[in-house]
Amino acid sequence: MPRQDTHGPTHPGPPPTAVCVGESMAVLLPDRPGPLESVDGFRLSVGGAESNVAGALAALGVPSAWISRVGDDGFGRRLLAEVAARGVDVSGVAVDPHRPTGLYLKEVGGTTGDRHDLGPGRSRLHYHRRGSAAAALSPELLADPAAAALLAGARLLHLSGITAALSDDCLALLRALLADRRPDRTVSFDLNWRPALWRDRDPAVLPPLLDAADLLLLGSDEAEAAFGTGDPAALRRRFPSPATVVVKDAARQVTALERDGTTVTEPALAVEVVEATGAGDAFAAGYLAGTVRGLDQRRRLRLGHLSAACALTAHGDQAELPDAAVVAALLDASPAQWAATRVTAAGITGPALHRAAARRTADPVRPADRAPSADRSRAQ
Repeated sequence: MPRQDTHGPTHPGPPPTAVCVGESMAVLLPDRPGPLESVDGFRLSVGGAESNVAGALAALGVPSAWISRVGDDGFGRRLLAEVAARGVDVSGVAVDPHRPTGLYLKEVGGTTGDRHDLGPGRSRLHYHRRGSAAAALSPELLADPAAAALLAGARLLHLSGITAALSDDCLALLRALLADRRPDRTVSFDLNWRPALWRDRDPAVLPPLLDAADLLLLGSDEAEAAFGTGDPAALRRRFPSPATVVVKDAARQVTALERDGTTVTEPALAVEVVEATGAGDAFAAGYLAGTVRGLDQRRRLRLGHLSAACALTAHGDQAELPDAAVVAALLDASPAQWAATRVTAAGITGPALHRAAARRTADPVRPADRAPSADRSRAQ
């Protein structure tokens, strides 16, 4: 199947260390908050869990690729161009001449007073993805030369439960990827529970998929909805095979539970939320970036928290992290300094940043240019 012309490089920079596989879609963003019926216009953008993670990994300095399918249409071209512009390798994305690119509309809450208004800081996504090009992903992908080359070189493979819900062929692809175990490759799996996608499908297929991963990411609320419990210890018992199970308890804390019984819990940062969409993907990217870099468990969790906090204070699915000195200071902060940190749309404040100011130089180096800690042994 042909590749899309993105009018840009499909191999931006070093060979990808991380490969993310799954559907992404065109997005229509409202020109103002309020119920959809009150919106006069929309702005075209793109979004999707796996491409969001790939883009955030690239911003964190991790060479990444996204593998999927898009329709041979304007939405597909826009999607590929924007993902490639984030520094993500899209050479493994196929163009489907018969199926469309998926689409969703974002509804943003405001203060209109309308009874259908979701309210400030809240949003809802309306999906139009049935029969999309990405729903035709299948194990045949493994025989595609471009995708196979990316998968063969990846040290990290990221998947999610969304893909399993799209079609039987997509489910078969996940099973094939999880069965292809390699000692030099970590497979991460984010539950990404989407109840609407499972209305006509059996979610009983999910637990074996999750238990086959090396690294499992779960939101406690979504795990409660899908499996009847959001308790980290219970989820660790439910999924004994992954080396690490990471359970996110919304704005409170995140707990990482190792197979050997080691448990690390890190509280979330205080955040002035602008919009919640994309925060889970940002956390996953931050945590995975820390994993690839070989950071200790606490710093991995903190990098995930910081990435999520920046996403929460920005409109859209992607947000930039602060400069490297600020990131390093926060990763190394004492528990009291971390707890006193506050993240808003205007910036980050807290006692740990006095050190960052002293270390900052005139050269505006961002996390995309170098690692945020002294450990630079990454292959991100």
